[in-house]
Amino acid sequence: MVLREQKRAAVLHEKLQLLRSITKSHALSESSIIVDASKYIQELKHKVERLNQDITTTAPQTNSNNNTSWPQIEVETLEKGFLVNVYSERSGPGLLVSILEVIEDLGLNVLEARVSCTDAFRLQAFGGENEENEEAITNAQVVTDAVFEAIKNWSESNEQG
Repeated sequence: MVLREQKRAAVLHEKLQLLRSITKSHALSESSIIVDASKYIQELKHKVERLNQDITTTAPQTNSNNNTSWPQIEVETLEKGFLVNVYSERSGPGLLVSILEVIEDLGLNVLEARVSCTDAFRLQAFGGENEENEEAITNAQVVTDAVFEAIKNWSESNEQG
């Protein structure tokens, strides 16, 4: 009977130490470890709530047909340049020009591009820094934001016209 209790206490102690390490607690007493774990769980809950809020505020808007109305934009920074992939269910005159102009405004040159505008808009562009522009931007998020803004402006101008 005593051996069983010692075994149970050892297992409990081991699990508390595991909990202590997971939560990065410096507490020594069992109750303090549990309090730290509770705080850690609350922090995780808050992080999940913030991430869920971020997802809902940055998620693409959908129209009544449940189709994505905002584009998918992926920008990959390469050693001396970038790769841009854009997909949008909406297409029309001026969209490609709007995107290429904003890329040029960032001080980047499109060296090679593939574009399809038949059913939807697809662009895959490979480019590099404009050597004349010493302040060229090759940060993927900056390019993504600029392309998104160009498409948004194009979309708004087409809705008004």
